[in-house]
Amino acid sequence: MRAVFSDRGRVQGMLDFEAALARAESRVGLIPTEAVVAIEAACKAELYDPATLAQAIATAGNSAIPLVKALGKRIAAQNPDAERYVHLGATSQDAMDTGLVLQLRAAAALLERDLAALAHALALQAERHADTPLAGRTWLQQATPVTLGMKLAGVLGAVTRHRQRLAELEPRLFCLQFGGASGSLAALGEQAWPVSEALARELGLNLPEQPWHTQRDRLVEFAGLLGLIAGSLGKLGRDLSLLMQTEAGEVFEPSAPGKGGSSTMPHKRNPVSAAVLIGAATRAPGLVSTMFAAMPQEHERSLGLWHAEWETLPELCCLVSGALQQALLVVPGLEVDVARMRENLDLSRGLVLAEAVSIALAQRIGRDAAHHLVEQCCRQAAQEGAHLRSVLGANAEVRAQLSSDELDRLLDPAHYLGQARRWVDQALAEHKHFSR
Repeated sequence: MRAVFSDRGRVQGMLDFEAALARAESRVGLIPTEAVVAIEAACKAELYDPATLAQAIATAGNSAIPLVKALGKRIAAQNPDAERYVHLGATSQDAMDTGLVLQLRAAAALLERDLAALAHALALQAERHADTPLAGRTWLQQATPVTLGMKLAGVLGAVTRHRQRLAELEPRLFCLQFGGASGSLAALGEQAWPVSEALARELGLNLPEQPWHTQRDRLVEFAGLLGLIAGSLGKLGRDLSLLMQTEAGEVFEPSAPGKGGSSTMPHKRNPVSAAVLIGAATRAPGLVSTMFAAMPQEHERSLGLWHAEWETLPELCCLVSGALQQALLVVPGLEVDVARMRENLDLSRGLVLAEAVSIALAQRIGRDAAHHLVEQCCRQAAQEGAHLRSVLGANAEVRAQLSSDELDRLLDPAHYLGQARRWVDQALAEHKHFSR
């Protein structure tokens, strides 16, 4: 992703636009074929010095202006006649925005590749642990049991939706920007539309209904998706870091030499990948908000708001790409301590399954009476430090309604997992359907 948005990548995107523009204008008879050969030969990023361009950008106002001048000079040195056809009918923002779209097309391909790989890894882990019970936690307190597979299936579902969103927005995002000075393409006269059609075909981009110099919804929609991806990865990182806490110790990042250590405490095993995921999720909203803040651009060309996008969107792409790399390091090699999960489920001495008993009793003595009876038993168990099973078994009212075997079953976490398996299966089905 860094390569896509490097100085060379940025320059090449604009040069690809210029070369394609020359080919398109030649196709409709606007410029001679000989000029195209000369222009294409000069549209190679390695021919230009980024440092020299950077100095010129500081006074020019954008990167296309000095690049087009440098392109013209290089062509003029070889073919003076061809130089007159460089950048014909276009404006700086056409080159910059279309070049950016070409970069974003490459970026989207990288994102889809990594999202698909992450989805595959999550699917394998969700299926592997579909029936592995652990304590559900609400408000950071133990609740009723869930399964590790169910937790991972939740992440898988989000990743699948992000892949769907990416596929859905690509037709809107991968659009040509070509409007000339003020968006009317007046400089090309009657040839404007034929050139636009040919240029879109040359670049493999969609031809929008009109130029979008100051209508930035396409880019902001993409930025919003990047923010969503970062948030979902942050959720994964947050849960993993909590499960890695010493007091929980249920799921761990895969170990590796030197990973997660402390400069002073030899025993430490820090959740370093989770930290990256959480950090990215924390930074992404600010970058997304900058893209939103830059939307109300003035008239036909923006002053400052357009400029605010230039570093923001590439940074957001690289941030999310880095988070995806960390997720891909973690998910395939998750280390799961099933025994510790069971121990933690027993920490409350059966209290996390009080709901199961209450619901079973409600079918026989009514909801309010059942809730009150089980609540009393829970309070007694907590006060005495006893297991809920023993308190329930000693209670005459409970014994009159539930047998010993029924109580054993009700207080077994493996028998109170609800639809956890179904949620896993449905997430897997969605993933497989989209990946076909």
